[in-house]
Amino acid sequence: MTRECLAEMHTPAEDELLTTLSPEPHASRLAETKAKQNSKIQELAGALADAGYRSLDERARILDLPRSTTWSVLKGQHKSSGLSASVIIRMLSAPHLPTNVRTKILEYVTEKAAGRYGNTQARLRQFNGRLSDLVSPDRTSAKSTNTE
Repeated sequence: MTRECLAEMHTPAEDELLTTLSPEPHASRLAETKAKQNSKIQELAGALADAGYRSLDERARILDLPRSTTWSVLKGQHKSSGLSASVIIRMLSAPHLPTNVRTKILEYVTEKAAGRYGNTQARLRQFNGRLSDLVSPDRTSAKSTNTE
C-alpha cells in the first residue's frame, strides 16, 4: 500500500502506520541526537576556553591529540557516531588535562554509554567494552588524579 493511499485513511491505526512509514520522524530523532552530541562537545570546547586554552595549538597539546584531530573534534567534524573510544582514551591520558575538561569528557562518555546519542546496541556494547573502567561507579576516584 502506498503512502498516498494510507494518507486518505483516517483511523488512528492507519495514521500510526503512515507515521511509521514516513522518514521524517527518524530524521528528526537523528538530528536531535546529533545536536545533543554536538552540544556536549561544545561544552568541552568551553571548558578548554575556561581553563585558558584558546588556540588550536594549545588545545591540541593539552588534549594530547594531533591538530587535525583536535579541529575535527571541537568543530563537530567527527564521524556521526561521535568521538571514538581511542580518541577519548588518548584525551583522558593527557598528562596535564585540566579537571574541568576531564569532567566534560567523562560526562560525554557516560551519556554516550547510556545511548543518549543514538548508536546501535552492538556499537554501544563495543564502546562500553573499550571504556568500561571509565563508566564504572568508582571511575572518578580512579581517573581524576590530574589537576589543573
